[in-house]
Amino acid sequence: MKYLLLMCAGVFLESLVLTAVVSSKEDNLIAPPTTVDKVDLQKYVGLWYEIAKIPNRFQKMCVSGTTAQYTLQEDGRIDVINTCIESNGKAKQAKGIARVVDSRTNAKLQVSFVSFFGIRPFWGDYWIIGLGKDYEFAIVGAPDRKYGWILSRSPVISAEMLNLSFVILRDKGYDPEDFVMTPQ
Repeated sequence: MKYLLLMCAGVFLESLVLTAVVSSKEDNLIAPPTTVDKVDLQKYVGLWYEIAKIPNRFQKMCVSGTTAQYTLQEDGRIDVINTCIESNGKAKQAKGIARVVDSRTNAKLQVSFVSFFGIRPFWGDYWIIGLGKDYEFAIVGAPDRKYGWILSRSPVISAEMLNLSFVILRDKGYDPEDFVMTPQ
C-alpha cells in the first residue's frame, strides 16, 4: 500500500513538472512584441487617456475616466500619476516612477508603483509597441502580452484610429478581442 501511494505521488509530481515545462515552452514559442523604433520622451510625456485595456487586477476598481500623467525628470526617470474614477464616483490615484531600460530606442520602460523606504522591489514592463506619427495615440504592451493599453491624447478617438490600433495589436501578436473599452 505504501509503495502504491508513493508511486501515485511520484506520478502526480512528475505530471505537474511536465505540465509546467510544456506550458513554459509553449509560452516561449511566440517572440515578444517588437517596440517602435524610437520614442522622443519629451514628446511622449504629458497627459494620456486610456481608450482600452486588457483587464488586470490592479485596475479592477476603475470604472471610467482613466488617465496617465507622465512628467520627465532631469535624471531621465519619469514620474507617473495614474488616475481613474471608482464605482463610488471618487477619483483614485496611483503614483509611481518609470525608468528607461532601452536607451537606444526609449521604447522599453519599466514602471513601479511600490516603494518601501525608497526601495522599489517590483517593476513592470511598459513597452511602447505602437505610436502615432504626432504622438496622438500610443499602444503599450508587455513581453508576455498579459497587459496592454491603447492610449490617446484626447478622451475620444476616431473609429479610424481605433481600427489602426487594432491592426497594430494584431501585428504585434495581441488579440484585440482581449481589450475592453474604457468609458471616459
